[in-house]
Amino acid sequence: MVHDVDPLLERATALREALLRREWRVAVAESCTGGWVAKALTDLAGSSAWFERGVVVYSNAAKSDLLGVPPDLIVRHGAVSREVAEAMAVGLRERAPVEVTAALTGVAGPGGGTPDKPVGTVWIAWADGDGVEAERFLFGGDRDAVRHASVAAALDGLLQRAR
Repeated sequence: MVHDVDPLLERATALREALLRREWRVAVAESCTGGWVAKALTDLAGSSAWFERGVVVYSNAAKSDLLGVPPDLIVRHGAVSREVAEAMAVGLRERAPVEVTAALTGVAGPGGGTPDKPVGTVWIAWADGDGVEAERFLFGGDRDAVRHASVAAALDGLLQRAR
């Protein structure tokens, strides 16, 4: 019997190895993925050795209350923006005893898209000792596909920084 390898599990396993090698810990802040990155990481036994925390900040108020994202930043740029993703990643890194964070905010659909930010628009930011950087993605497919691709991209970015 042939088993398909779960691409998220593969990524999470590679990230675990890189974090353990560097003796780093990770935390994630998620909006559009609703905790899926944290789930992918904690699906691995022993994840408490390198996974510190995950926060789901679905509402704008949660982004401000839990991560310190200035409300006026959200008003000026919208929740789905480079500025807010970066503020989420930095805010989490300031609050968690970790070396690297990832933050995701996006429009998973099927509704909620605009001409500027169509369904599938996702901003992911990563913060570490070298600072913060963010990348905009435009994923296709239904809500599940957008969210799955977002999780994969977040894990890829974390792995890139942890190597």
